[in-house]
Amino acid sequence: MKTNENRTPATAPAKTPVHKADTLAVKDGETPWTAAELAELRAELEADVLHLRDEIKSAEKEIVGLLRDGGDGAGNDQADVGSTTLERDHEMSLANNARDMLDQDERALSRIEDGTYGVCESCGKAIGKGRLQAFPRATLCVSCKEREERR
Repeated sequence: MKTNENRTPATAPAKTPVHKADTLAVKDGETPWTAAELAELRAELEADVLHLRDEIKSAEKEIVGLLRDGGDGAGNDQADVGSTTLERDHEMSLANNARDMLDQDERALSRIEDGTYGVCESCGKAIGKGRLQAFPRATLCVSCKEREERR
């Protein structure tokens, strides 16, 4: 029996195909996704991923600098230390928010790849093409999102 290491490219398992645009869920009355629309959406998500990674890297550098210089050392009065602490907390909040958005973007790209993009994770119905074009990270249809926000 051959192991994965011994496989030649001809016998290696094929990469999972990317789902076609017209197989993604849409609401009744909506036109199916076109390849161009999906490519545009994917490009937007991928660009956002790159931007967020840069933003996170920048925020982490800023946090390291604030932690290094933010000690209660000579020449720093309480106001300076408090200001530095506030800046550090702000940078941490920005970095955490960027990480959350990055996770959402990567999840959306993954859902496009596995063909579940556009399906509400709560009720299983179509989210709606218009909603996804406006907010590509959406994982819930409007009614499920409204229900979630009322809680």
